[in-house]
Amino acid sequence: MIIATHSGKFHADDVWAATVLDMLFPHSDLIRTRDPEKIRAADFAVDVGGIWDPQTGRFDHHQKGFAGARETGVVYASAGLVWKTHGAQCVALVAKSRMNVQLPDEQAQQIAYAIDSDLVQYLDMSDTGAAKNAPGGYGLSAVVSGFNPTWLDEQEAGGPAAADAVRLAQFRRAMSFMADIIVNAVKYRVGSQFAVEQVRNSTLLENGTVLFIANSALPWASVVRNEMPKVLFVISHNLAEQRFMLHTVPAAPDTFESRKDLPAAWAGLQGQELSAVTGVPDAGFCHNNLFIAAAGSYESALHMARLALAEPA
Repeated sequence: MIIATHSGKFHADDVWAATVLDMLFPHSDLIRTRDPEKIRAADFAVDVGGIWDPQTGRFDHHQKGFAGARETGVVYASAGLVWKTHGAQCVALVAKSRMNVQLPDEQAQQIAYAIDSDLVQYLDMSDTGAAKNAPGGYGLSAVVSGFNPTWLDEQEAGGPAAADAVRLAQFRRAMSFMADIIVNAVKYRVGSQFAVEQVRNSTLLENGTVLFIANSALPWASVVRNEMPKVLFVISHNLAEQRFMLHTVPAAPDTFESRKDLPAAWAGLQGQELSAVTGVPDAGFCHNNLFIAAAGSYESALHMARLALAEPA
């Protein structure tokens, strides 16, 4: 397979699009060109060529009259166009090759929709000028743009052909980086879906106000927040460090505000200082912001949870 995209400076949307196709069609040849004949001869044309036609592998959005947009109104760029057509297939491939998980088609499609909502649409918005995906220089679009050679790199290359070779090499480096982003996005969401039933089946304690989870690595917050309104604290077993964690439950996504904080007197204490306050000999630490604490045993973590429950609101 031949994947064609435009020469010159690259952006996150064309890197994402080329990476997805390269993952689905390994060992493809990548060409960066604006030569119409080479573009027409390629199996895929990404962000170049003036045509959007998935059936023929054309994924451009620059042509006059282009009106492709999500139901939310967010306009597609090349990242979204390729993901719209091939996202579910890419999700299924990563799940199978990296996790040995065979996803049903519907589940793969739902994960692809989630990745578009959380990530891909922001690459498109950045490319079309609708918005930046994060403040400052550390949004994904800005980071990928940073892979472009500087004018000093191009000057040092010594000529147009050499500069093109440097830019192609940097494009491939950006693709390798983006492949890791895609794989991590899929693995996180597949793991989250598998974790849901384990969290739902975990042990409720203290009249349903404390939940014990046997593995701290399980992503539990959204399940507890959405389905377990009585739970105020979660105890989890950190298998890697062989200690037990006491967590507060976030009141809303993306916030440190909790349904109930740990006791204020614990803030920032560690070891013997925390043991003195809690009466727990193997107390580890309590975060300054009162959303997590640690102890060496399950019994100690449960005792700390009971102290926190008894603390006045």
